[in-house]
Formats: sequence, C-alpha cells, structure tokens
Amino acid sequence: MSSSLSRRDLMRSAAAGGLGIAIAGSIEAIAGPAAAQAAQAGVGKTIGYGPVVADPAGLLALPKGFSYKIVAQAGKTVLESGEPTPSDADGTGCFRGRDGWVLVNNHEIGGGEPYGVPALPGLTYDPGAKGGTTTIEVDRDGNRVREYVSVAGTHNNCAGGITPWDTWLTCEETEQRAGGAFQKDHGYVFEVDPFDREANKNPVPLKFLGRYSHEAVAVNPRNSEIYLTEDASGPNGLYFRWTPPHGFRGRKGALRALALGPGGDTAGKLQAMRCRKGSRHIADLSEATQPGTRYKVEWVDVPDRDARTTSVRKQFTDDQITRSRKLEGAWWGDGGAYFVASYARHDDGSVNEHDGQVWFYDPESETVTLKTIFGVNPDPEQDTNYDGPDNITVSPYGGVILAEDGEGLSHLVGVTDKGTPYPMARNELNDSEFTGRRSATTAASCSPTSRPPATSSRSPVPGRRSTTATGTTDPVTRPPHRHRWGGAVFPLGFRRVARPGRIRRRRRGGRGPGCRAR
Repeated sequence: MSSSLSRRDLMRSAAAGGLGIAIAGSIEAIAGPAAAQAAQAGVGKTIGYGPVVADPAGLLALPKGFSYKIVAQAGKTVLESGEPTPSDADGTGCFRGRDGWVLVNNHEIGGGEPYGVPALPGLTYDPGAKGGTTTIEVDRDGNRVREYVSVAGTHNNCAGGITPWDTWLTCEETEQRAGGAFQKDHGYVFEVDPFDREANKNPVPLKFLGRYSHEAVAVNPRNSEIYLTEDASGPNGLYFRWTPPHGFRGRKGALRALALGPGGDTAGKLQAMRCRKGSRHIADLSEATQPGTRYKVEWVDVPDRDARTTSVRKQFTDDQITRSRKLEGAWWGDGGAYFVASYARHDDGSVNEHDGQVWFYDPESETVTLKTIFGVNPDPEQDTNYDGPDNITVSPYGGVILAEDGEGLSHLVGVTDKGTPYPMARNELNDSEFTGRRSATTAASCSPTSRPPATSSRSPVPGRRSTTATGTTDPVTRPPHRHRWGGAVFPLGFRRVARPGRIRRRRRGGRGPGCRAR
C-alpha cells in the first residue's frame, strides 16, 4: 500500500464492505497498487458471504445461509472413557475421514481449569500435567460421533500444525521444569495420529525440535523441514527452522522413530532466524513498518536446544538473532512459510508498535517479506475495528483467513486475493474476541472437504462454556469466492475455545495449523 493510503482511509473503505479493519498496508500487500488506488477512490463492492447475523443462542454469529452444530462442550459432552470433555479447547487439526471428519483438539490447560484431560493408561506423558489432546469424530453432516483422549499428561497445549503425512503436531507453550506436581520437563512438541490410536500410545516428546514456549509449526512438504514460532517475552521470542538429518523421509511414525533412535534428542539441526537489510542487522521484526519490506535471512545454530540451564532465546545476544513479540500462527503455502506476530508495544522491547504482522519466508531466496501490518486499533470495542491476528490460513485459490486475538470484539476475518476484508464469524459468547483475553479462545479448523467449518470456544472461567461446533452451509448458498480453506486451524476468539470452523468449498488437499488466543 502506498504511504498516502492512511489507516483511517483503509478502515473507511473496508467498513463499506461490512467490516472495517485496522490494517496498514494490507491492500497493496495482498493485492497490489491497483487495489490500493481503488480503496483511495472509495471504489468497492460487497464481497465475502455477506454480513454476519446475530446468533439467538448467543454463541457464534455467521453469515446468512451458514449454521453450526455443537460437537463438544467442556464439562457437558462426555468422552468415550466416561469423563467430561476437557476445558480450554485451542488449536485444532481437521482431517478427512472415511465417513466424515476427524478433529484433533488441543486443550491448553495449565492446571487450574475445572476439567483436565484424563490421564489414561498408555496415553499419558506426565501424570502431573492436565493438558493434552482429544480426538473428535463427526459424520458427513457435522454430527458428533465420538470423542476420545489421544494424548494426555502434557502442559498448555496451544497451537500446532498439520503435517504433509496427515498427523497433528501439538505444541506445549511452556518452559515448565520437572518439580512439584510435574514429574517431567515440558515445552516440547508431540505428534498425534488422528486415525491410528495405537500410534499415540506412550507419547514421545520430539526433543530435537527444542524445549521452549512453542506456538505453531509449518512443515515443508518437499524436504520435511519444520518452521516453528515461539510465543515468549523477556526477551521476545524467536523464529526457528529444524532441518532433518540426511536420509530422513517424512511419513507417519518417522518423527517418533527419530526421537527414539540413537542421538534422537539432538537429531537434525535446530536454528534461529537472523535477518539483515544489506549489512544492517535487524534485531526485531517490529522494525518493519511497510508491507513489502524484505530481509535476507541467515540461520544460527541453537547451542542447547533442551535449555538445560538457560532458556533457548536467552542463549543468544540481540546482535546474533532477530526477535519478535508474540509470534503466533504458522502456515505453509505458496512454496513458503507464513507466520504471524500478533502485536508489539514499546514497553515489551519492540522498536515500533503495531497490532499484527503477517510474514512470509521464502526458502528458495532465503528472504522474509512483510505481507501485512495492522495499525494499532484505536477502539477495539467497535464492531468495525479489527486487531491482533493470531492464526492464518492461506487459500490455494488466493486470499487468507485471519483469526483475531486482540482487544474488544473478536472476529474471524477473510481477506480476498484482491486484498478486501470481510467478516466470516463473530464471537458472541463473551467479550473475549475470536482471540479472547479473559474468556474463551476459539480455534477454527477448515474442513478438508466441501462441507462445514468447525469452531470452538472455551473459557477459563469456571461455569463458562467451552464449545466445539461444526458449521454447515445451505447447499443452495455458495460463497462468491472459490476459497479452499483446506485443513486450516485458527484461534478464533474466546480464550481457548476451539471451534473447528471450516468454511470451504471442495476438497483440494490443503492443510493447516490452528492456534490459540490470549
């Protein structure tokens, strides 16, 4: 976007389409100068699926022609083993099953929530930890079939990512050491098979991916490289790349076998990103304020990936790596890795303030490019404002879905390949947006078929609902864009409400990670 297109102008033009968003530069970043000029001229037309309609049930506002079904609710629905559905649903992976869909649902449980993931024999990593994942099977019409524990005894399972071989990588957002109730160290990534329950027995931490506050991952389908975000502060977090050892072939069971093999804890190479502009070192990604800003990337080896004495991010000085506040969602698409920084403020050590950045790493040119930057939201309580993207899904047909994790109202927002935003959903359960702060967080997962999206919403507040819902579309109503939101998972709203929100067309094999909000 040209510098002459102000944030206020952009909000005004976006509001004309039904949703004003506080995004500086997004139109040019996604669509190019022509769209920016059109926005300046006030040219626009109705796009997306139309405005969201208030939900009489007070849960999830969707466009006309869309509906949802609740398939899991914390403390209400019952697991196959007899216990209530756990609290704090978060990142979710959605997979095409034989007779419907399979959702692998993170539960970001730190210990004080009313419903923990049951520590079932053979599925529990650490009996002292109450987080984990449950697997939810739904039929072709989005009806709940069953829900069962797939991994237990993990801690603060936040987001993760879907692999090219159809498994879910669930991430612990913590650096918790063994001690007290905890019998083992935490801060690892675990692999979950959505179909083979035997493969999930005796959970194995993938220690070669490092021990730190993991958020999300994106996997390169060509060479199985894994890109990882770290949501941490004091100092701010890092962006990582794991390169597998020579001869490694990504497939089901391969990561587990690597972790259990000789030298498994340090298999492959874990590195942190360092950016530069010419000869100038970039200490923090918040230095970038204009979409299109591109930095050259170098990768620096992590000295001690298990952080035995010092946190991984503290093993580097600021001149050795590039940091960022609130690194969140990750997605592989367009031949590279997208990742999101939710916000930055001066008081957290950031150079410039913003309410969200979307970055793209190109492994061929080894560059990272700022695609979108969100200006600081002046009034988060307004339904026409937008801030704090958490997770992202990129459509093979152009456009993206962004899940809000900011202040005020919370939305799931689509952005067309022309750079125009439109609302896809609004959290009506509470004030915690689709990326909530004090109540539930919502994770939306795109179904890998032409059927409904699923969404979930959770709340850490006792007595509040944590719900997973599948959405269905009127077969006559077809959204105007051929978006294929394949297998994407996002945090949408309340603070840990994982709703697999799949809003997509036909199956095309896309996959995506999900995330949480705070």
